[in-house]
Order: sequence, then structure tokens, then C-alpha cells
Amino acid sequence: MPPSHRHTDILVIGSGIAGLSCALRLAQARPDWHVDIITKAEPAESNTRYAQGGVAAVWDLQKDSYAKHIADTHDAGDGLCRPAVVDAVVEEGPARVRELIAWGAQFDLDADTPSEGKYHLGREGGHSEDRILHHKDLTGLELEQTLLQAIAQQANTTLHAHHFVLDLITQHHQGRVVTRYTKGITCYGAYVLDLNSRKIRTHTAGITILASGGAGQVYKATTNPMVATGDGIAMAYRAKGQVANMEFVQFHPTSLYEVDASGKPGPSFLISEAVRGAGAVLRNASGEAFMQHYDPRGSLAPRDIVARAIDSEMKKRGEDYMLLDATGIGARELHEHFPSIFKTCLEKGHDMRKAPIPVVPAAHYLCGGVDVDLHGRSTILNLYACGEATCSGLHGANRLASNSLLEAMVFAERVRNDILKRKSIPNVPEGIPDWNAEGTTEPQEMVLITQSLKELKEIMTSYVGIVRSNERLRRAMDRLHLLYTETERLYHNTVISPQLAELRNLITIGYLITKSAALRRESRGLHFTTDYPEHAPWADETIL
Repeated sequence: MPPSHRHTDILVIGSGIAGLSCALRLAQARPDWHVDIITKAEPAESNTRYAQGGVAAVWDLQKDSYAKHIADTHDAGDGLCRPAVVDAVVEEGPARVRELIAWGAQFDLDADTPSEGKYHLGREGGHSEDRILHHKDLTGLELEQTLLQAIAQQANTTLHAHHFVLDLITQHHQGRVVTRYTKGITCYGAYVLDLNSRKIRTHTAGITILASGGAGQVYKATTNPMVATGDGIAMAYRAKGQVANMEFVQFHPTSLYEVDASGKPGPSFLISEAVRGAGAVLRNASGEAFMQHYDPRGSLAPRDIVARAIDSEMKKRGEDYMLLDATGIGARELHEHFPSIFKTCLEKGHDMRKAPIPVVPAAHYLCGGVDVDLHGRSTILNLYACGEATCSGLHGANRLASNSLLEAMVFAERVRNDILKRKSIPNVPEGIPDWNAEGTTEPQEMVLITQSLKELKEIMTSYVGIVRSNERLRRAMDRLHLLYTETERLYHNTVISPQLAELRNLITIGYLITKSAALRRESRGLHFTTDYPEHAPWADETIL
């Protein structure tokens, strides 16, 4: 095999909880299979790492039930959840959490009865019972580290850090004409850019699993890390895979509002919904609690309602932020349950014990993505997907808080089980070509990439944000088309770079969100349009 080629049995793209769970489960089940994990940054850098709240699971059956969790999920999803998926995730979830604990994950114990070994269960917006298992306010980091340590013990796994996946390999790369209506499109792996050597490798695999996370970086303000650029979704769409429900972008209602000396907003630090679950109240600049005017659940309403309410109050009052008042929680609980949030706010000049903190909504979670079935199978053969990169149907039109980590773990197990049913790993055909870089030159104008990215974020934030309209979406589509044309010209004429690849992927994500939003002629869940403020009498998914 040429040095520019590598073959593995299973290729996992992404190193968050979805990718690592899939890789670990398959490696443990089949020691004779080799699993390669690809991640474009450090292994721990993913959306999982920054998940503060926790994992929603029915844990205390004396107070809680599967029926309640299922009902809460459907209520948040606003009529678009797939019932079979909701049932499976809720009912199988506790077993997946127990596996995490067996692998070494530490969840907080109840402070009142530590000797009894009972876990402290929190509550977040949209939940009718206390069911959030958490590790202080650093749950995602705890789970990420647990899984990375477990992966390191597996002799049949290789983790390739600082490797950027450029495109999925299908029949298209063998000269076959592939359209969105072609049957039997098959994935044979991916083209991967080694960010250290700058060499592009043809990385073939019998089975490929997309677990590449979300796309928050398409907006100016996001709680997502820099790596969240929608790469997997964009690649699957380019490969003619089906995507669904891309219009449903969840804006977290409460990220810390910051501006620099010039008045420019800073990075968005997430203030977990669990803080409101513990008793924090949203107020305007006059100190008035306003959420009861929008929903009887007040500050514990689902995220889409809270985010729109904050957006409405800011616009109505002409203010740049609202206030989150946590002064009634108590210093001990702030220190014990939210140490990272408390410390970060204090470092930025905000003492949560003494005064409310300024907050604004920020892009947080993408409910749409690569369309998958109950087994994590995409519409492309031998291509599975799980986690935030997918549309499994669990979240519907709006994700219930802390359901995402649960979804990733349940679907990782379901993907594993479906793959293990196969008698053998599929063969990869001979003659897959190397990456074609003919006719390209070294990029000389990095400013073109950075400026286009800035324009993209402005377009999406201004026109395809929390509140939309037909005119805003038309304007966004016109400007996105121009950015697409300019970027494709750059892509075909210059040597590929991660910055250019990410820009190209984000433009695709912007298009998919905008196109899906234009097709939904109603307001539902996370999608609110001033032209169609009410529900339509039907509730269909948006398929592209």
C-alpha cells in the first residue's frame, strides 16, 4: 500500500462522546477489528468537553418514570420528535449511564446523604422531575476524559489527532456520476489532511462513522468551541447523503455577555441551564422578573421560549443584555455545584453571590443534521452517524436540556449492535485515487478566507437567527450564493488548507439552515418566523 494510503476496518470521524463511545464499544466487542479515530484538534477538544449541565436519565423510579421523560422530550420537541426514537433513548439511557460509571465516570453524590451513594439529581428547563446526573458544572469534561482513558487501554484503536477530514470517499471519486437520487451510494472512507505534514492521505475503511459534532461557528455568538464547523454534515451532503431539520438551531438563552474596550462582543461563556434549575431568575435592567409574561414555567421554560423571550425583551427595551439573578441560590451551592461558572464569572468581574450577571442568547446546539434511522444508518451505504452531527429524530424541533449526551451514548450502542450483526467488514474496491490537487497553487490571500468567514457569521446572525422572516431569508440566500461562488473559485484554484475547508463547510451549513428555514412555512420549536407566527396544521420534517 502506498504511503499516502491507509486502510482500517472502521473509521470514526470525531472524538466527542459519540465518536469515542462508538470506537470503544466496537473495539471491545471485536478485538480482531481495528478502529481508527480521526480528530482535527486535540482529542479532548469537542462540544462534549464544554457540556456543563449533565446527562438526563430516569434514575429515581420512586419519583420519576420513563413516561414522564418521554412526555417532556415530546413537549420540548413541539410535535416533531420520532416516537420510536424517543422511547428507545429514554428507556435505554440509564443502562448507558451505568456503563459510563463502570468505565470510571464520576457523578456528584447527594450532599445530604453521601454515605448512601445516591447521586445528586438536578433539574433543567423543560424537565418535570429531577433527573440530571452531573459532575459539578464540568460533566462533559469528566465524560470526555473517562472515554479517552478507556480508549488508551485498547490495543486495537489508533487515535489520529490534528488530522482534518476533507471529504468522504464514494463512487464519485472513481469517475461515476452520482446525484442525490442515485441508489446505492457507498462510503469507502475519507480523504484526510495531516495538519503536521500537510500531506493528504487516502484513508479507506469498510465502515465509516460520522461523529463530528455541531456547527455553532456559523454564528457570531456561540457557546461552541472553534472546531464546531459542521464538517461532517457538509461532507455527507456533498456526498449526496440526506440531511434533515437543519432549520432548528438551538440558541442557549444564557451566555455571559462581555464586550472589549472597543465595545465588540467577546467569546460566549455558557451559563448552564442548571443554574436556573437551582433557582436563578431572569430579570430586566429594572430588576423585574419577566419570564412569567411568556410562559407559566417562568425561568424554567424550554430553551427556545426563553431565548425568544430574552431576544424580545432586549429589542423591546433597546438593551444589549438581560440579567440572570443567582443571588438567591446560596453561596455553598454555587461553590459546590457550579465551581467553574462561579470562578469564571468572578474572574470577569461578576460575583454571582452579590449581583445578577449579564446574559445574552448564543448559538448552542444543532437539532438537525445527517438523517439517520434507529440504528444510526445514514442514507449512504456503510456510513453511520451519531451525536450532534445527526438528525435522529430525538430532539424534533427543539432539544430538551441534557438529552444530547444521552442520545450520543444510546446511538453509539445501537450503531455498534448493527455493525456487529454483519458477518464481516465490507470490502473496499481497488483503484481509489489519491486526492487530486492538480492545477492549484499555494494560497496568497488568507484575508479572503477570514473576511468571507466574518461575512458569513454576520449574514447568519442578522438574517437566520432567533427570529426570521421571508425577506431576511431571501437576503441571506442571495449573499450566501455570492460567498459560495467566491469560495468555490478559491477552493479549485489553491492548495487546500483547514481554514479554507472549514469556510467551505460552514457556507454549506449556512445554506442548509437557510434553505430549510425557507421551506418551513410555520413557527415551530426553534424556528420562529414573523410571516408565519402560528403552527401549521401539519408537522413534517424538512428533508434536503
